[in-house]
Amino acid sequence: MNGVPAVAEAAEIALAGGLVVLPTDTVYGVGTRPDDAAATGRVFAAKGRPRDLELPVLVASREAAIDIAVFDDRAVTLADRFWPGALTLVLPRTARSSGWDLGGDVATIGVRVPRHPLALALLGRTGPLAVTSANRSGEPPASRCNDAVAALGDAVGIALCDERALDGPPSTVLDLAHGAPRMLRQGALTAAELADALGDA
Repeated sequence: MNGVPAVAEAAEIALAGGLVVLPTDTVYGVGTRPDDAAATGRVFAAKGRPRDLELPVLVASREAAIDIAVFDDRAVTLADRFWPGALTLVLPRTARSSGWDLGGDVATIGVRVPRHPLALALLGRTGPLAVTSANRSGEPPASRCNDAVAALGDAVGIALCDERALDGPPSTVLDLAHGAPRMLRQGALTAAELADALGDA
């Protein structure tokens, strides 16, 4: 499904704690509200994902990201250069996100502003969503909506679908929460591109 009615319905389902499949600028994701432990638990269960792996959070803007993550000069520089886009920044949590059950490190949060218009439309209605790739843990990420829905089955409440297959590597994940920048996953952006953007920041 796509279009404004589908986005509105998807927002209602996500805010009620249901699971929504949505396109990002990289692969299809599955998401729900991040502040509801039962909802994020459904994501872990649907994927068969170990709880020591943290669920990243997508937001519609840098302002929304600053509400849930503590930004230093480096994070501001990288967000200005690469958002919206395929860069996930791991940062300390703010008071608002401190109690969210996302798995992994309870002191940090991975945050990103995606580029896909359907994702941004949904996030504009819901606020932050905990979103991870829409596949069973250990299987390849889905570039087509039907594959994402098939992988997760009845756990999905609704799917927002792009008519085209998504084409791109996953987001690069950069940890800025523990001192010097540390790349946790190289994806669409390389270490050289990030270092160039940071310069003396």
